[in-house]
Amino acid sequence: MAPDKKPKKDDSKKFKKMKNKIKSKNKKKKSRSKSMGAVPMDNRAIDSEWWDVFWHKNSPSASGSNEPSDEEEGFKYFFRVSKRTFEYICSLVREDLISRPPSGLINIEGRLLSVEKQVAIALRRLASGESQVSVGASFGVGQSTVSQVTWRFIEAMEERAKHHLKWPDSSKMDEIKSTFEAFSGLPNCCGAIDATHIIMTLPAVETSDDWCDQENNYSMFVQGVVDNEMRFLDIVTGWPGGMPISRLLKCSGFYKLCESGERLNGKVGMSSKGEEIREYIVGGACYPLLPWLITPYEDNDLEIPMLEFNQMLEAARAAAVKAFSQLKGGWRILSKVMWRPDKRKLPSIILVCCLLHNIIIDCGDSLHQDVVLSGHHDSDYIGQSCKHVDPIGRTIRENLSKHLQYCKEKASRAHTV
Repeated sequence: MAPDKKPKKDDSKKFKKMKNKIKSKNKKKKSRSKSMGAVPMDNRAIDSEWWDVFWHKNSPSASGSNEPSDEEEGFKYFFRVSKRTFEYICSLVREDLISRPPSGLINIEGRLLSVEKQVAIALRRLASGESQVSVGASFGVGQSTVSQVTWRFIEAMEERAKHHLKWPDSSKMDEIKSTFEAFSGLPNCCGAIDATHIIMTLPAVETSDDWCDQENNYSMFVQGVVDNEMRFLDIVTGWPGGMPISRLLKCSGFYKLCESGERLNGKVGMSSKGEEIREYIVGGACYPLLPWLITPYEDNDLEIPMLEFNQMLEAARAAAVKAFSQLKGGWRILSKVMWRPDKRKLPSIILVCCLLHNIIIDCGDSLHQDVVLSGHHDSDYIGQSCKHVDPIGRTIRENLSKHLQYCKEKASRAHTV
């Protein structure tokens, strides 16, 4: 094999000249980028300037709107959380947003977006339900940036905040049961269950009867079990809104765990009459009556004890109804009609909104009073009715009804004495 040819002197001179040209070009590029100010900021540093800029641009005095004029209240109105809770959320996702930042996240000033500004953009998109263009305009970024930032935030929250949605341990469950009994009279009640529709429009190629619900909307279900503080303990979503709620329940992992005895399997309580009462949750008439799921009596001619039992059950079930009203009121992206969402990504959006709902409770925070839905979370939907009655469930409901009657009579006797 012939040896490699040595370069001619002329060739080596050309190569050196070319190398020097490239070096000088690179130097010019570097100096140009410095002069333009596109300097990446240290994302590990805390950015507080973004809020001053946002508030100056979007406060009532600047926009002429009806938002709160107080800065603290204004922050909570726009982002649903206090500044302290906001900082906590930033701490959860900071490493993910730094290590895997979306491409091209440079705002109008030519600076990389800070973690705080990314979180604020995502929270505003989820809280307001406004278009990506509208949200972007309020922060001085483009629609594609809002899209990228929001999805990266959702991915990070799914992983880093999942400990905020879990089934409670036995000690915490004792507190939950005690509080439910205090305001509803129902012993050994572990929570309340409900479901709501997330309405959307779909491309013609994706429409089907499954996704078309009873009100002729295309929708996706989300079902949740909540505790006495309206905290979500379990959710299931991703299923078409056209299916009966009783079927939605059976498709959930929660149903399978309860049926196999792996959930709601804690301490057995005793009624005033000495009957054993296992752990259970309460639900509306749209759910089947099961040994671990107690629903109201349904008939046209109900006796007074049955009507009173229904009132007490409704008092406990109201925790789930209010939780969904707060969820959809606080995170308006869930209460507005979604325009052709990716049905594979929508469950992640719903989950993160539930996580944020729980974080507000866990941090001792509260929603701004003006954002909670004033009516029912599914106000346009007529309630379904499930006729399935499990014999053991019927017996437990009767024992609970007798227990409530006994307690009422005992309280009445004590009052007269």
